Amino acid sequence: MHATEPVPRPRSHGLIASVLPAAAVAAESFGPVPALGPPLPPAEERAMRTAGPRRRAEFAAARWCARTALAGLGMADAEIPPGPAGEPRWPAGVAGSITHCRGYRACAVARAADVAAIGIDAEPDERLPAGLAETVTTAAERARIGRLAASAPAVCWERLVFSAKEAACKLWYPLTGCWPGPGGLAVSGAMDAADAEGAAGSFTVRLPDAGPAPAGMPRTLAGRWLARGGLIVTAIAWSPAGPGAPAGRAAPARPAGR
Repeated sequence: MHATEPVPRPRSHGLIASVLPAAAVAAESFGPVPALGPPLPPAEERAMRTAGPRRRAEFAAARWCARTALAGLGMADAEIPPGPAGEPRWPAGVAGSITHCRGYRACAVARAADVAAIGIDAEPDERLPAGLAETVTTAAERARIGRLAASAPAVCWERLVFSAKEAACKLWYPLTGCWPGPGGLAVSGAMDAADAEGAAGSFTVRLPDAGPAPAGMPRTLAGRWLARGGLIVTAIAWSPAGPGAPAGRAAPARPAGR
């Protein structure tokens, strides 16, 4: 193991674990992407053969998180090659999601018998680049964002809505083979708690009316979010046997281990 590599590990406490269902296993790592990441198994190495050094390092760091999370399900040596749209191809019987942004990488996995699909996303807690909000949000969403920003400024709401849509897309694609894009989803959010450490709350996502959907899947699902340490993390999950909202509430006062 290289001394500069991140050390993700499954944990019951932490940023992404705070917003996940109880059946999910999480792993996360912080800090710069190491120049020398862990070695990749053959299928992943083949997928990265034309990637530049930075892309390969980012891929390897995120896959290390994924394998660490899978170890919690007894699958530490599983390969996770990318699929046609770049999505992780999980071992049979596993649902999962990977996310990374500047200074942070995370993965969440669960047995598909417990959680049929899961989506997570992480974003910097800051305004979106100029013009992007108008592309990925509706006029009604922007009006709600404006009201929330005035009444609860502890989090960047436009970035939170974007993150919730990204998480929902990651849940939707493995189930349907369709990528709706952020503009095809409708999101509303609420804040449940805020303190000096950060803020936490819930959101709902209206999934696309057009296109396939698994039997029994509601078009509206609930998720959780947490803002802390300059990051926003969101998670949404669904199982035919239970509600779509991740179990439990994120606790902003609880420090995230690193």
